[in-house]
Amino acid sequence: MPASHRSAMTGAPRIALFAEASDSVARRIAAALTRRGAAPLRLSLRACGFDTRQPWGMALPGFEAALPDAALVRGIPTGSFEQVTLRLSVLHALRELGVTVWNDARAIECCVDKAMATHLIGKAGLASPATFTAQSRDEAAAIAARECSGGVALVMKPLFGAQGRGLRLIEKADDLPPEDEVGGIYYLQHFVAPAAAHWQDYRLFVCSGKVAAGMTRIGSSWITNVKQGGWPQATVLTADLVETAERAARAVGADYAGVDVIRGRCGTLFTLEVNSMPAWSGLEAANPGLDVAELLAERFLAAVMQRRQARISAATGS
Repeated sequence: MPASHRSAMTGAPRIALFAEASDSVARRIAAALTRRGAAPLRLSLRACGFDTRQPWGMALPGFEAALPDAALVRGIPTGSFEQVTLRLSVLHALRELGVTVWNDARAIECCVDKAMATHLIGKAGLASPATFTAQSRDEAAAIAARECSGGVALVMKPLFGAQGRGLRLIEKADDLPPEDEVGGIYYLQHFVAPAAAHWQDYRLFVCSGKVAAGMTRIGSSWITNVKQGGWPQATVLTADLVETAERAARAVGADYAGVDVIRGRCGTLFTLEVNSMPAWSGLEAANPGLDVAELLAERFLAAVMQRRQARISAATGS
């Protein structure tokens, strides 16, 4: 076992908390980790990279002497395609070096790319709205003309996007924006009208494989995201909501996630998307007394310590 790992097998777990300085929630997570005996260090993926002079080949400010025991990813800074690729490569490399990473790069990539997430959700046997992708406006217009001819509307989403930004309702081909506004990619889904008499859907928070909390999101329009004016309310965690959310998080390989689902008028639960770096202010507002940072820290450290114990047992032969 490399010396970098041996030095991290005793004492307080050393945690790389990947977050930006402006992230107030990251401060809550760091405090919760500290209260549980861990030693978190917040750093930005902007400052990380590769250094082949190091025994483990990486440059991680604050972890020059040894790799962290684990890493918790709160956010990945935006940037050029090349910059984001490098930042994800850092997370890939940590996993390859045996560091526990929540969520790891593969899960983040699957969730950020809505097309891949939809593919994996369907592969897992979960229902999602009929979905189409196109790489030109002409191709998208043909899809819209075909699908909308029977009165069905389509929802167009940015392939990479979150918090309800950039959503459009497509009722005819002419509603499609030009290619330069969408990066040449059209991601289209059948619009699902809710079973309720008003606009609503659900957000479930899954952590370490289990639903920990949920909320109903009520909107004044079909866009119910809290950041877009929707308001959170307490919800009953029915068995089908719990099962759907847990299976969706498992399908994309997420250790923690926000899973969005909607119950259509036919009664079917449709999985809309899985967010690997979810916000949770609305979730806490709908569930008084819930502290997601504390819950996340507790379950994350339980997984870290379980893996550490497995390494010690393997090293000692016990």
